[in-house]
Amino acid sequence: MRTSMLGHRGFGTGALLALMVVVTVLVGGCVVYEPVYVPSSSYGSTYGRVWDSALGAAEDAGVKITSADRSRGVIQGVTSSSDVTISVISQADGRTRVEFSSKGPKGQDPDLNDRFTHFYNRRMGR
Repeated sequence: MRTSMLGHRGFGTGALLALMVVVTVLVGGCVVYEPVYVPSSSYGSTYGRVWDSALGAAEDAGVKITSADRSRGVIQGVTSSSDVTISVISQADGRTRVEFSSKGPKGQDPDLNDRFTHFYNRRMGR
């Protein structure tokens, strides 16, 4: 009886050891890549250049500018079917972010955002 208990105990230990080896091999095979910095072409752009590009791109996209407050970073305008707001925001890391939004009847000018983005990127040299 003692022999059969030892044999059973040895099988459990072997299975546990095999499981530990498999887990160790699987975890050891995992690779974590370090994030890679990809410089943005707008990273070194001044607020003024971004502002001017956003203002010009809005006009190029067919937006009639109704107000532009550079100190607040807000450009407002209209198209035949939408009210448009463009925000130019200085971020803590030194970059400048541009946000574009339009409000109007759904589906009236579905490519307005794409047109603005295209003209903005062209003015920024992208």
